[in-house]
Amino acid sequence: MSVRDRLLAVLVAVCWGINFPATALALQHFPPFLMGALRFTLIAVPTLLLVPRPKVKLRWLIGTGLGLGFLQFAFLYVGMVIGMPSGLASLVLQASAPFTVIIAAVALRERLSGRQVIGVLIAVAGLAAIAVHRAQYAALLPVILTLCAALGWAIGNVCSRQAATTEPFRLTLWISIVPPVPLLILSLIFEGPARIAETMITVATPAALPAVLGLLYIVLIATLIGYSLWNNLLSRHRSSEVAPFSMLVPIVGVASSWLAFGEQVEPLVIIAGVAVIAGVWFATRKGRVRALPEVDRVPAA
Repeated sequence: MSVRDRLLAVLVAVCWGINFPATALALQHFPPFLMGALRFTLIAVPTLLLVPRPKVKLRWLIGTGLGLGFLQFAFLYVGMVIGMPSGLASLVLQASAPFTVIIAAVALRERLSGRQVIGVLIAVAGLAAIAVHRAQYAALLPVILTLCAALGWAIGNVCSRQAATTEPFRLTLWISIVPPVPLLILSLIFEGPARIAETMITVATPAALPAVLGLLYIVLIATLIGYSLWNNLLSRHRSSEVAPFSMLVPIVGVASSWLAFGEQVEPLVIIAGVAVIAGVWFATRKGRVRALPEVDRVPAA
């Protein structure tokens, strides 16, 4: 990856890290399945009316939408509602990076270099240290749901890689067409028409303003900008090269959650965060190429 693409990947991590406190704010007013449906509907409606479909196979478009959109956020939002702190959620969700590398190696037969394996292991060790240290703040079920969300994200990453689009922004818009219907069905079943009606009636009140601003950040910054850049990178690089950058997200997520909600950042978390950054850097940087010595050519007999 070029320096420019690595900086773009870091920018995506920043956008997605701030997304977690924004999500926590939005979930204070919107129930989880309804919020997911609204998030993608706000993008899907103008997309259907104004944006031509990208030239990708339908199965990869649907697979990317189900993984990145439906599975990831259905599990994540429910997990956060039942007790997953936003900072810890940003950490556990990054299990998507090793999940992506493993799925790509098995399903796509992508070969991993020794540098990538070592870098990912260092980053995973840092994530594991933070998770073990902070697991006392979250019950087991929210953590399991967030891991399921990470698996959904990984599936979406691999499908996006297979789509190999030259129109990443269009792909980002069109995958938003997939999640609204299943999320709305789940909302009607588990949250009920009365809860949905009450939420929408009170959406314009001053008390709901922070939640609305959080939802707008999720739609405009985390989804449109973040996923456009991410899908662009996946279309031009191997999944195993791009995925490790997602492990930078919890560093931003923990820091922004501390600023927004006062979630404490312990020294061990800072040390483990440095290990995550080091692992991502090591896994994605280019190794030095040594020049081979010149060999005298002996003419053939």
